[in-house]
Amino acid sequence: MQEQKNLEAIMGLIMFGGNAKSDAMEAIAAAKKGDFELADAKIKDAEESLVQAHHSQTEMLTQEAQGNHMEVTLLTVHSQDHLMTSIAFTDLAKEIIDLYRRLDA
Repeated sequence: MQEQKNLEAIMGLIMFGGNAKSDAMEAIAAAKKGDFELADAKIKDAEESLVQAHHSQTEMLTQEAQGNHMEVTLLTVHSQDHLMTSIAFTDLAKEIIDLYRRLDA
């Protein structure tokens, strides 16, 4: 049962992290075309996906803190990497969108 919960949390990190990165990329593309309303909406979507990913990560950390240690697999490492990359990419996307706004002004 616990293994299933861990797998669900891991897959949540991968899925929501991937969604966030995809939305952030779409936000940059929209800003490049001058569609800042869409860019802002896509960044909001990315941030919402990151919140969901954090919920999955919190579940894993809570289990660890309660003494339910999980086996660290390549999938676990991949999920954490996916999340951190998505966070960094979303932050960078915001900066790129801001640059496009300045160029447009």
